[in-house]
Amino acid sequence: MQTLYQSPKIVIREFLTQEKQTFLDLFKDDKVTQYLPETSPERYVEMFNEMLENYKKKNLSRWAIFDSTDQNFIGMCVARIFAHNTNQIEIGYVLSRAYWGKGIATEVCKALTEYCFANTDTNEVVAITDLNNTGSRNVLQKVGFKQLDNLIRDKEELAYFKIERS
Repeated sequence: MQTLYQSPKIVIREFLTQEKQTFLDLFKDDKVTQYLPETSPERYVEMFNEMLENYKKKNLSRWAIFDSTDQNFIGMCVARIFAHNTNQIEIGYVLSRAYWGKGIATEVCKALTEYCFANTDTNEVVAITDLNNTGSRNVLQKVGFKQLDNLIRDKEELAYFKIERS
């Protein structure tokens, strides 16, 4: 099991096979998923299985976020080739509601951005979010992402952010 990042607050690491239900349960809270694209429960199962395959190939993937102090599950994060521009890597995260507003999203975004620049040759990391998701928009700006012109994905307008390798 590879650990991507560890601090006194959080651990970002690969999901274990036996943590499938933990992953799936994250997406059962409507508040947690309100800004995510509509996805079926079957698709979340597929995502989990694809994620385990990505670990074997050492590809970009989704990873688990756990609390360093009590090992409680916080959420998941992702780094993947950006569908709209394959020279960019897109990052994102989903946190359990109990962990909102604690600075964890900011720490996760910084850690993922650093991971992408250290482990790939990309010069640009991007993120997109729902126009109404002010929390995520603020997090991205706090980490140093610059907001660009909005992006259209599947007929939906989304806020589009980018940070460049320094």
